[in-house]
Amino acid sequence: MSTNVPLRSIGRTIAATSFGFVVVQLDVTIVNVALPRIGADLGASVSSLQWVVDAYTLSFAVLLLSAGVLADRLGARRIYVAGFALFAVASAACGVANDATMLILARGAQGIAAALMVPSSLTLLNHATQHEPGLRARAIGAWTAAGGVSIAAGPIVGALLLEAFGWRSIFFVNLPLCAIAAWTTMRHVPASPRAVVDARAWWMRLDPAGQALAVIALTSLTGALIELHAFGIVHPAIVAALATAVVATVAFCRVESRVATPMLPLALFRLPTFSAAVVFGILVNLSYYGVLFALSLYLQRALGYSALQAGLAYLPLTGTFIVSNLISGPLVAHHGPRLPMLIGSAVAACGYGLLSLLDAQTTAWTMLPIFALIPFGMGLAVPAMTTAILASVERNRAGTASAVLNAARQAGGTVGVALFGALVAGDAAAIVAGLHIAALTSCGLLVAAGVLVWFSISKSKRTPAVA
Repeated sequence: MSTNVPLRSIGRTIAATSFGFVVVQLDVTIVNVALPRIGADLGASVSSLQWVVDAYTLSFAVLLLSAGVLADRLGARRIYVAGFALFAVASAACGVANDATMLILARGAQGIAAALMVPSSLTLLNHATQHEPGLRARAIGAWTAAGGVSIAAGPIVGALLLEAFGWRSIFFVNLPLCAIAAWTTMRHVPASPRAVVDARAWWMRLDPAGQALAVIALTSLTGALIELHAFGIVHPAIVAALATAVVATVAFCRVESRVATPMLPLALFRLPTFSAAVVFGILVNLSYYGVLFALSLYLQRALGYSALQAGLAYLPLTGTFIVSNLISGPLVAHHGPRLPMLIGSAVAACGYGLLSLLDAQTTAWTMLPIFALIPFGMGLAVPAMTTAILASVERNRAGTASAVLNAARQAGGTVGVALFGALVAGDAAAIVAGLHIAALTSCGLLVAAGVLVWFSISKSKRTPAVA
């Protein structure tokens, strides 16, 4: 082995960075199973519940790019630990929320903290394994496996906490987790080098104009999609929100092409592998998180499951995520990212296709293969996608590159919840019909993702880095 970093040190870095990803990803899905209980307790409508989910992923998505720049320029370990501190405070605020508005705002603060943690964790991981590409692929596999398992385990963990201690406990549990992770990082993870920058004020290097336009664009789009069911496509507020999203997106692209230090370097998209992996991530997350929101309402409001029964129904997701994530690392190391991305998208597409067959009389045994196929496909594809991104850029741009990928993924998830959530507002029949549309849409998106990979990502094990 050529690396000068001891294996024990690398193992500790993998553990510490994976711990952070677990905390972040757990709060993406742990809330879903508690949504009906939160709605009843706080008097929240379906659209308010969509905002409870999307406030987290929205702030997560729009701030990831700036957080990646911070990780590169101010030090990944410093930003990572700061993220844990903020996440703990925001989680406590969620736990004491006495109305939907306070909970939504606190969830937004959680998303800000999550944005600080994810790109910095990947930067630390990339730095620890920089001399050994095969080890990096396996380390990323372990990192994504931890996050994938937490996504899959979120509903069952949330259900157990919900039944034992109430919905507020799903937020309070983050406090000791954040404390342990921050201590482990400071004690065992070495700091990574900072990117070389000019002497301008730090806030100018964060591209404030681009950041503001990104927030406006995604918030406007998300708000329009969430409120579309209530107001209708021709309502002036919806038309204005959609128009604002389009104008802000165009202005964002223009700003990013002109500023000296853009938070989204458009030059990265000149590399086909990078561009394809980012679009792939959007499609995967849009499908999964949108369907997961719809499934939570389907299980409890259409099938009449309790929160615990709904959580147990998701249990197969955990096992298949673990297996497929662990398989993906060696596959990437031996064959490159293309093969596991192709197989993963095909398997997940099959799972979504089968999901469209569910109805109001479906049994748990019928859902079992569906709840195994979807996470198995994702578990194969996501580590490969992440490896492709990191291998395509220089090491000192790893934070920015990983932030672009994760921002795109979270933006996709935000849109998915807003889009598919609007389909399942109503009685049991409306929920089933909406779930069918969401499932078939997701199946088509995953097929498109596979086609994109086939034509855009090289068969080679390595991808050339962008300067």
